[in-house]
Amino acid sequence: MWIAVASWAAMTLVAMVLLWPGSDRADTVDDGVRVRAMVESVSVQPCTGTSVDDLVDCRVLGLRVLSGPTANETTTIEQAVTSGAGRVPTVGDELVLSLVDTADGTIYTFLDYERSSSLGVLVVLFAGVVLVFARWRGLGALAGLGVSILVLVLFVLPALLDGSNPVLVAIVGASVIAYASLYLAHGVNAATNVALLSTLVSLALTGLLAWVFVHAATLTGLSDENALFLDALGVRIDPRGLLLAGVVIGSLGVLDDVTVTQVSAVGALRRSRPEATASELYQHAIVVGRDHISSTVNTLFLAYAGAALPLLLLFSQTGRSVRDAITSEAVAIEVVRTLVGSIGLIASVPISTWLAASLVSRADDGGAASVSAT
Repeated sequence: MWIAVASWAAMTLVAMVLLWPGSDRADTVDDGVRVRAMVESVSVQPCTGTSVDDLVDCRVLGLRVLSGPTANETTTIEQAVTSGAGRVPTVGDELVLSLVDTADGTIYTFLDYERSSSLGVLVVLFAGVVLVFARWRGLGALAGLGVSILVLVLFVLPALLDGSNPVLVAIVGASVIAYASLYLAHGVNAATNVALLSTLVSLALTGLLAWVFVHAATLTGLSDENALFLDALGVRIDPRGLLLAGVVIGSLGVLDDVTVTQVSAVGALRRSRPEATASELYQHAIVVGRDHISSTVNTLFLAYAGAALPLLLLFSQTGRSVRDAITSEAVAIEVVRTLVGSIGLIASVPISTWLAASLVSRADDGGAASVSAT
């Protein structure tokens, strides 16, 4: 098992070196100057700059710029008053504005709300809860999360923009993330090796199934407006490959959760019944896996359905039949992701359970203790 883990790690490192993005990648597109501003006043009055001023009302925001080259300056921007019930800016809100210098002066455009403070508090709260509950393992899990972010930002995204094969990049990146997250969170031991190998095998199966059904369902990957926007910016990426890469990376998080749970279940059974055979350990632990799968499959469906909820509402409002809605590319992509991910998830249960049960049944007393430590 150590040889298998080391061999996969060596292949992953070689592939990562070969796929590492070069320095001659096309320059990024300038997104303009962004500044923060605080809302100091809000009023509703006829819009300016339109031929129907007397028929259209605008929300006029009085702003004080907080950052950038125009810090401490005051300005106003207009927003059309619509019938929607969405969140509207109020006094005290911090906004993100786009700043453009023209011959007629500086023009500000509303981009988004400033959320760094609230998100920072949430991140600190999340880290604190993890550390309080999981202690040193929680620290390892947070370190694994940090490595995952670094792999995505420093390798996966630049390699995709560099024109490398999206599926290969996703598999290599997911492998690095799996090694880092599992070993940092659960330690370097035989139990972690079982979870890691089970995750990688299930991930390979998921990628294969995704490739088959993305082609069988004639999915193009062009239903995502972001893919179209990248193409408009001159970034030549195969949208179908990008779709496959997303399925592979998205499946990893759920797979390692299931494999670690199954290995842990086998270890707990081994400690409670040291005389149990591999077959008995497998039969008892697989019950835990079935319960886990029965809830996780529904979790995957609800996660994808929640992400596509506005689209589903649009289909419902336009009166499209259920069949037409499901077979449209935007929804079919989510169907393929859910079902392919679920099949890979289900496969990971017997794989990880069998590997763990076989390992502990062949281990001596010292080995069994180390395997059960997870």
